[in-house]
Amino acid sequence: MTRLAADGVVLLHLGFVLFVCLGGLLSFCSPRWVLVHLPAAVWGALVEIGGFSCPLTSIEVSLRRAAGEAGYATGFIDHYIWPLLYPDDLTRSDQLMLGTIVVVTNAVIYAFVWRRRRRARNSVLLRD
Repeated sequence: MTRLAADGVVLLHLGFVLFVCLGGLLSFCSPRWVLVHLPAAVWGALVEIGGFSCPLTSIEVSLRRAAGEAGYATGFIDHYIWPLLYPDDLTRSDQLMLGTIVVVTNAVIYAFVWRRRRRARNSVLLRD
């Protein structure tokens, strides 16, 4: 059961990473998503840029050890994501790059959403 909980944390963590990277796109559906996504994106960028460990990693490793598994010493990105993309170890400069990609990607998404909403608002004002 503990191993299943650890696997669930991995899925939750993966979902969170995807939300951090691409969640800004949900603001096209509703601007309220910004209130949820922006703090998550800031947290994700801070974890990568600041070199912090995400609490979800600690929870997963603790559950794995409680289930009799070895766990791992690296972070979630290092252990699961990075090996899928690149075979080399994650370096500090790589973490900075990933954090920067999160910030830039979301800045571009939000700039586009903001311009689109601004144009729509101006269009409504011009019709009135």
